[in-house]
Amino acid sequence: MGGFLSTLISLYEIALLIRIVLSWVPHNPYNQAIRFLFKITDPVLIPVRKIIPPFKGIDFSPVVVFFALGIIKKMVGGAF
Repeated sequence: MGGFLSTLISLYEIALLIRIVLSWVPHNPYNQAIRFLFKITDPVLIPVRKIIPPFKGIDFSPVVVFFALGIIKKMVGGAF
């Protein structure tokens, strides 16, 4: 069970990393894959942005989410 959850978290981290890269390059926001990516990452990023708004154009919310996911992954790995 712990390995499965750890794998899911790792997949989410990859999705988040792709989302970050997409913010640096032009992309088609109507592409179904990109819309799906935003649909799965926005529910986590938006609340974090409300707590820690972008500072001088730099969005630190993905860093906070990566940190939190790392802690969760360690907790899940240690629990199982």
